[in-house]
Amino acid sequence: MSQGPEVSREPVVTPVRVVIALCLFAPFVAMLWVGSYAKADPAFIGIPFFYWYQMAWVLISTVLTMVAYQLWQRDQRARAAAKGGAAE
Repeated sequence: MSQGPEVSREPVVTPVRVVIALCLFAPFVAMLWVGSYAKADPAFIGIPFFYWYQMAWVLISTVLTMVAYQLWQRDQRARAAAKGGAAE
């Protein structure tokens, strides 16, 4: 007779995973909320706000994605260590 899959006692939603989700979700909210940046002023070195705001979010999104990836890697290592330590 086969046994069912092992049930993990670890919570699926943790504070670290919430931060990861927020890091990945923030750029979408910022870009989809067009009314917040659909204007020409203030200009930055002659570039209208509409353009430099979007380009700034390219850099911000990169940083947030890197942070989310690092947090995910740390979370996965901690879960693997906890699973390995509990199995012994």
